[in-house]
Amino acid sequence: MRTQHPTHSHQPTVQLTDFTEDFTADPYSAFAALRSRGPVHHARFPTGDESWLVVGHEEVRAAFADPRLRNDVRYSADFEDDGLYAVGRNMLQVDPPDHTRLRTLVAREFTARRVQALRPRVEEAAGALLDAVAADGRTDLVAAYAYPLPLTIICELLGVPEADRPAFRAWSTRVVALDDPERSARASQEMGAYLAGLAEQKRGLREAAESDLLHALVRAHDADGADRLTPEELLGMAFLLLVAGHETTVNLIANAVLLLLGHPEQLAALRADPELTRGAVEEALRLEPPAPAGTYRYAAEPIDLGGARIPAGARVVLSIAAANRDPARFPGPDRFDIRRDPAVTRAHLAFGHGLHHCLGAPLARLEATLALRILLDRFPDLAFDGDGTPRWRTSLMRSLRELPVRW
Repeated sequence: MRTQHPTHSHQPTVQLTDFTEDFTADPYSAFAALRSRGPVHHARFPTGDESWLVVGHEEVRAAFADPRLRNDVRYSADFEDDGLYAVGRNMLQVDPPDHTRLRTLVAREFTARRVQALRPRVEEAAGALLDAVAADGRTDLVAAYAYPLPLTIICELLGVPEADRPAFRAWSTRVVALDDPERSARASQEMGAYLAGLAEQKRGLREAAESDLLHALVRAHDADGADRLTPEELLGMAFLLLVAGHETTVNLIANAVLLLLGHPEQLAALRADPELTRGAVEEALRLEPPAPAGTYRYAAEPIDLGGARIPAGARVVLSIAAANRDPARFPGPDRFDIRRDPAVTRAHLAFGHGLHHCLGAPLARLEATLALRILLDRFPDLAFDGDGTPRWRTSLMRSLRELPVRW
């Protein structure tokens, strides 16, 4: 990938690793240092890529809703090789009217009523996962609970056979990793080939026999009319729903438990009042957002934002992680406080904002809330199995490698 240079701007490029020894472990001190200088910067990331980086809450929120910042990579000055390793074409890679058409197609599957109907299944799956490890007295909570719970639910929604889920889990982990681009590319290709084959299987089944979301996408592909999915869109939407439908929730559950175990007074308050679980989930979303940044935006024209002049064709990163700790919006932004005023906490941008606000946010909130309640009810003496030092993956996500716990 070629880097984006700050043409038409006199702002110097900042090196993010100048602000912290290990950006993966602690990106927040780098963001705080940048934010003290201004809300928008041209930055070089640890990967070597350069982009315009937005770190102020007000500016990130405004940028999410700015129609001049497009999701379509064709607006990038480097569009010929700037597409990363996406499979197909999905609603995060397009702008209206294509975005509207694709989002409408799947939005009905994630309404509040549909999501609440999943509550018994989420509770059942969570209980079964904890039953499997209860007698051991300890486990890696990421591998045994945080990962398989949302993976099970999204695979059931889309119709991925149970026997195929271990392979899908491995592919998904590699797709979002940043430490080996070639391996990520191979995983994307393998997953794409698998999904194409699975779609063909769905096509061969009678409509009455299948009601899963992938089958609905196949029907939309085969239908006549303006709303018909192209082959590229069918593959891209299946890929997006499967990966985004669980990776963020995996990290939300694991990060919430990490924060609670690391703040005993907050954990004690939650145990004393389970009604605080929703507050704990929202505060975890704010403090350790599962997806630290939105997908790339591209300036369709020169844009003035936060005192910076962003040239046309420039790549822009909207830092959710930085915005969620902006002291101008959140008093004591680095403090984990599950009793924080909900009106304040819900201003976090963990699920984005505007047209591309995360469609799966209600499902993620439901799964995380139930996962925490069931876990703490089942293991009231849950504690770190070790010193609790987090080990983060080098990933597009804010993702723990493991979370050893005992009870």
